Amino acid sequence: MKAKTVLVSAALGVGLGTLLLPGAALADTVVSPATTPVGGTVVLTATTCNPKSGDAIFRVTGPDRDQNVRSTTAAAGGGLSAELFTAGFTLGTYTVTATCGDGSAAGSATFTVTPIGGAQAGGRGGTDGTGALAAGGALLGSAAGGALVLARRRRHMAAATL
Repeated sequence: MKAKTVLVSAALGVGLGTLLLPGAALADTVVSPATTPVGGTVVLTATTCNPKSGDAIFRVTGPDRDQNVRSTTAAAGGGLSAELFTAGFTLGTYTVTATCGDGSAAGSATFTVTPIGGAQAGGRGGTDGTGALAAGGALLGSAAGGALVLARRRRHMAAATL
């Protein structure tokens, strides 16, 4: 009976890990650079939007903005991208939420507008899915550990019956 419990736990861990890993890779919006001076440019990219499904809509919210930016430009690495000029933006952190042309969410990211001569531009903004990847990896690791325990138990039981 305990072997069945271990087997079911291992199967459940593998199933959940399989579901979580692709989910982390699916919803991804990138803002580059993550920090830009007033009057700079940031590139908004929804990596999971299919250009054939229609335009991506990037909603930019922050200290003085609540605007939509429409994109029909295919990004070099896949998805859709748009350039956003920060002239006239108030200093602070802005959130970008993307929606694909088919209505699916493409995640969110942040960028910060700094004074001219402030923080240097560069880096990548937003969430990169490492939390979900770590959770999926932990589930896969526990499933592998359960399978190892089950295999050892079977060998031990087989040796005991001889």
